[in-house]
Amino acid sequence: MPPLLWSAYELIKTRRLDAIALTVTGSILLTVVATALGGSARLIQVRDALVTGAVGVVFLATLLLPRPFIFYLARAAMARGAEGAAAYEQIWGQPGVPEVFRWLSLVWGLGLVGQTATMCWLAWVWPIPRYLLLSPFISAGIFGLLMLASLGYIARRPAARAIIAVSRRPILPP
Repeated sequence: MPPLLWSAYELIKTRRLDAIALTVTGSILLTVVATALGGSARLIQVRDALVTGAVGVVFLATLLLPRPFIFYLARAAMARGAEGAAAYEQIWGQPGVPEVFRWLSLVWGLGLVGQTATMCWLAWVWPIPRYLLLSPFISAGIFGLLMLASLGYIARRPAARAIIAVSRRPILPP
């Protein structure tokens, strides 16, 4: 309930949808729906992985849009307030910036869908106690690899410096 209440509070306060709140709320609602459907022990094991896979599919699907969803997630996380969001919007037109967000969307989308496929396969072939013991480490490892790939890519791309510079810009004047 706390993430849902916080999301509602932010929506009322700012009168705009925040990409992070939207993702968290969507994930929670998908989990609630999956829980309500019940199912076998195997289905219960992969329920969280299926939500992760759904987020990955969203990342991949939004590659077809003018701006991928990961752009809005980054803006919501790094550029709080109207001035920060406006500054973040301006960097989109800089050379190479759209490619950075599209690459991140592709890698994270494929990575999250791949993680879901891996976790579903392991839930099917492994005994339940082994899956429950090892799946958190496997998921964390895949997430860590995605983070390393992202940070390595960003470190080598001059366009990413514009994104980071806007993210570090103070919102309020000194």
